[in-house]
Amino acid sequence: MTYTSYVAIGDSFTEGLNDPGHDRHFRGWADRVAERLAALEPGFRYANLAVRGKLLEQIVEHQVPAAVELKPDLITFCAGGNDLLRPGGDPDRMAKTFARAVRDLRAMGAEVVLFTGVDPRDTPLMRHVRGRCATFYLHVRSIADLYGCRVVDQWSMQSLRDWRAWSEDRLHMNAEGHRLVAAKVCEVLGVPSEDDWRYTWPPRERVDRRVKLREDRLWLREHLLPWVGRRLRGRSSGDAVDPKRPSLGPYLTMADAKTPPGDART
Repeated sequence: MTYTSYVAIGDSFTEGLNDPGHDRHFRGWADRVAERLAALEPGFRYANLAVRGKLLEQIVEHQVPAAVELKPDLITFCAGGNDLLRPGGDPDRMAKTFARAVRDLRAMGAEVVLFTGVDPRDTPLMRHVRGRCATFYLHVRSIADLYGCRVVDQWSMQSLRDWRAWSEDRLHMNAEGHRLVAAKVCEVLGVPSEDDWRYTWPPRERVDRRVKLREDRLWLREHLLPWVGRRLRGRSSGDAVDPKRPSLGPYLTMADAKTPPGDART
């Protein structure tokens, strides 16, 4: 199946943190998937409404209606990760909100792709909410069955269990992680990809314990404490961030989008 238009909605994962792009924007798995779809379909259009730090209710309130209004062929919807990290995150209550959003997205006729999260058992910041995550992602699978959605199962992606797929904050994937997720999404959609999400990482040299302790202290100071501080102040990393691709348009890299019409490019 080919797609002529695609809208991505969600939080930092879908926005593309921390996969470096152009002009201070991130690339991410969704842009990588859009690039593949654009290569297969002339006139393909793409929008990415995702904003880092957003909670499920915020995504459902703002991004879901915007996606419905754009009337794309394909929508990817991943949300809830930020809620699950918070003390009051209730996976059963979240599932009801999530299901209503999926119903609305499917009602306008789009193909909808949902996601489970990565198994957090190796993640210091998320290990304590593993049961909560498992419950919510079982709900996501049930909702997918109910409304006829495809599912990208990151929980089973062993390639994402390696820290080399993650950035220094230990919460967001790096370029390699986003590349692996894009390959998985392409497989779920039946779209050819040059990458394989079943990637096996080469053996890693053993890290000296003292080096590991220094890395842990740096992570605590540079990433964990600022994250906790924002939670305590009721602030979000996405408070002053707008969607990087707010409307459907031809797929262009951020560098292409800055090139004036008529300029010759090799």
